[in-house]
Amino acid sequence: MITRILALGAIGLAVLGGCGTAPATTIGPGPTDGVTRVELQRSPAPAQGFEIVQTRVEIPEGKESGRHSHPGPEVGYIVQGDVVIEFADREPLRLRTGDPFLIPAGVVHNARNVGTVRTQMLSTYVIDQAKPLVTRH
Repeated sequence: MITRILALGAIGLAVLGGCGTAPATTIGPGPTDGVTRVELQRSPAPAQGFEIVQTRVEIPEGKESGRHSHPGPEVGYIVQGDVVIEFADREPLRLRTGDPFLIPAGVVHNARNVGTVRTQMLSTYVIDQAKPLVTRH
């Protein structure tokens, strides 16, 4: 299953410069002002009741995603920028352009742009189709 997720990630990189399948969702005002999440594709997963969702997240300089979690694992890649992912239960993770990351299901985290350019992240999730992609904390 991980091989399939990684293959989907590679396909997503090819479409990253194009338009997504859904309009950008602006995360909110304040520290998250200007942060967007664009759904690139959504597909049934091999496991019954689950789906694979791929998104492009953009975080302006000095902004953050806000504390949130996902109902399934997040497999990601930093397309551009420098980000620190802060966790409720572990040390922060510093990522730069070209770095991959994996965040387990249900882990509360916050991605903060600590660089000088707009951070772009490609993230793929395997989630229970009955649950929302993002839960704010």
